[in-house]
Amino acid sequence: MVSNKKFMISLATAATLAGAGYVTAQNVVPNVGIQTVQASAINDYIANNNIQPVSIQYEQGTFNNWFGYENGVGKPEGVVVHETATPGATARNEVTYFNREWSNMYSYVHAFVDNNEIINIHSTDYGVWGAGPTANAKYVQVELCEVSSTDQFARSISNDAYYIAKKLIQYNLPFTPGTTVLSHNDVSQRYGDTNHTDPVGYFASWGYSMDQFYELIGNYYNNLKANGSVTNGGGNSTSPDNGNGTNTENTINVNNPNGSYVPIVAFQDDGSVKTVTNRALMNNTPWYTDKTRESDGVTYRRVATNEWVSTAYVK
Repeated sequence: MVSNKKFMISLATAATLAGAGYVTAQNVVPNVGIQTVQASAINDYIANNNIQPVSIQYEQGTFNNWFGYENGVGKPEGVVVHETATPGATARNEVTYFNREWSNMYSYVHAFVDNNEIINIHSTDYGVWGAGPTANAKYVQVELCEVSSTDQFARSISNDAYYIAKKLIQYNLPFTPGTTVLSHNDVSQRYGDTNHTDPVGYFASWGYSMDQFYELIGNYYNNLKANGSVTNGGGNSTSPDNGNGTNTENTINVNNPNGSYVPIVAFQDDGSVKTVTNRALMNNTPWYTDKTRESDGVTYRRVATNEWVSTAYVK
């Protein structure tokens, strides 16, 4: 909710892609309610139903205050997550309302997201008025619309996570929960310019949390950087532990002191691991991880849908 609203090559070419952090060995890109639906069930629902985010629509809104971030035009430090606090209002409804009323509300954001659309209405190279002066000078800001069914909620957060991951990648930012992606609640607590707590309460009404949303964003971020797909080819859940591991959300740095890249493995149906032969992680790159799993006494951390790195390579 805004301040004044009611509201994721070959080895021969690895050097070329070093800035991306992924090679294919080929090396992988760094990273890092209501209804009675549990948090893990929402992320499972997205994966099991192969929910895909929609494309981002870009259109210029009426906000005519063009100011760069404190680090310069085109240099945001991350993304702030809002929710609208207007039940049933669609992204298009909110776009219309903000374009008409921003000069009276003194509020504006970069994009609105619901279960059907992602509408970006102000260039993210420039700041907006969404979370107080400190955050306005630092972050891209996106509003999530309130919906009324489990399927709508799952699709809306999938769209929101996609938008956020795409913006981090666009500006070459790492995915660091609480630093490059923050809730409005985080902003209020950190900077004190506002007292808003969204989207924490709205998420809680669905049995969801920012931690679970971070997990979804992290998987999308890793997979998008790796191959342009949020599902990395689909298949496995993006949720926390399903009996195969534990949710240990974190950002890790990987390095292989005895080689030019860090090998990764895929878990087979019988629980064994198989080395991924056409991809690997680049040395000295950060990765978002959300699970651990063991095989033959070795602990692995997940960095994509079914791609895991041995903790022996975690610095």
